[in-house]
Amino acid sequence: MSEFWIFFEKGLRHILDLSAYDHILFLIALTIPYAFKDWKRLLLLVTIFTIGHTAALLLSVSGVMIIKINLVTFLIPTTILIIAFFNLFTAGKSSKQESISVIGFVTLFFGMIHGLSFAAYFKTVVNDSPQSQVLSLSEFSLGIETSQIIVVFIVLILSYIVQTFFRFSKRDWTLAMSSFVIGVVLPMIISSEIWNR
Repeated sequence: MSEFWIFFEKGLRHILDLSAYDHILFLIALTIPYAFKDWKRLLLLVTIFTIGHTAALLLSVSGVMIIKINLVTFLIPTTILIIAFFNLFTAGKSSKQESISVIGFVTLFFGMIHGLSFAAYFKTVVNDSPQSQVLSLSEFSLGIETSQIIVVFIVLILSYIVQTFFRFSKRDWTLAMSSFVIGVVLPMIISSEIWNR
């Protein structure tokens, strides 16, 4: 049971680490167009991310999928930028009730890219037994899913407070927060090592 908590906590810390805020930015961009009534859709998107993250980690740890880290550090903020721009162009529209295929695909892609970026570290903390790797990965993924739900819940609370007490419209909230995310992510893309080739 203590080993379960070790990997579960690693999953929690992996997302909630403020020094590696790219994932929190992605969750903010993903959540801001939604309200508490959309919880099923948000839970689905969060789970899609976890599936992508877990699959990429498993493929990377087993040596099936390998990607250069400088490409990963470029792709992570790029996927955040895509979600933020999508929010800008759909703010105030009813498209949030339609298919989640575009956002779902980007979320799955982000999960896979983020999983690949974490694979090197994950290899150092699990032993070589395939059974141990799968079990540890399951515990780690459960921690990731839990921490993502925490972040989404916090963003939904902030959204409710801003829209209810400060009288922001949902459209204005989405535009302001998406613009903030874009402003933070663009320097990450510009400073990416992919340009130093």
